[in-house]
Amino acid sequence: MSRTARYPPDLDRWREAAHIAARARELGLRLAVPGARIRELADEVESFIRSQGAQPAFPANLSRNDQAAHFTPSPETTDVLETGDLLKVDVGAHLDGAIADTADTVEVGGTHRWDHLVLAARDGRAAGIAAVRPGGLVDDISRAVARAIRARGVKPIVDLTGHSIERYLLHAGKSIPNVPGASGETLEEGEVIAIEPFATNGRGSIGNGPFGNIVRFRRDPGASDPALAAMFGRFRTLPFAARWVTAPEERAALERARRTLQTYPVFVERGHGHVAQAEHTVLVGASGAEVLSVV
Repeated sequence: MSRTARYPPDLDRWREAAHIAARARELGLRLAVPGARIRELADEVESFIRSQGAQPAFPANLSRNDQAAHFTPSPETTDVLETGDLLKVDVGAHLDGAIADTADTVEVGGTHRWDHLVLAARDGRAAGIAAVRPGGLVDDISRAVARAIRARGVKPIVDLTGHSIERYLLHAGKSIPNVPGASGETLEEGEVIAIEPFATNGRGSIGNGPFGNIVRFRRDPGASDPALAAMFGRFRTLPFAARWVTAPEERAALERARRTLQTYPVFVERGHGHVAQAEHTVLVGASGAEVLSVV
């Protein structure tokens, strides 16, 4: 281990959170069958994370077809999955702020129409992970991801990225683009990062769609509003969903706190192409990547 390495002091907790997130991801993929209620699928995945002694690091993202990311069901959602839906199952778990973020894509009903997109995203993830090394260029990862996705005859999404992860910070400031030429940064030994390719048969970029039912605190709201302070104690600056806020006093506090909340729109592929996603949480080790989010 390098003297200047920045390994988390509680690395085993990060590994444990990632293992929980990986099992939650696999559960979501198994439950994604025709007729499944999206709201119930999200609840099942999040309940599993809690049953393992962790907390969701963000609401289960269950984005379909041309939705790339940031959809979670609202309390009123009654939609069901249909045969042929291309569903991204993007989940996170944390243990006292030690976060894991992982995703995969399933074609509901196994019609195999979108296999090339699912495989392109997974190929991009594998190629990106293989390019991880301490002191290495982020751009090397980006180039590997883009090359692998394009080899399947589809496009990487240029304005969605992987990211560094720190305690209670899901997107900690360092981006890992899925195309080269967009980053001059290097990787540091001990960093935790997410490699997160998106593959599409559309334009290769995203726009903002409707509200995705996800919010987060931009900052600590202080102690003047007890209900709001209690919610910040639960979620910190991690994203959360209205489904998680059930007490009347908390719901009222959220209405009062709109200016302190960041809202997340659904990311929609600009050409309305279908989108597949694959993601792992990775530790930048002395000799390369240690993939944390595996079962």
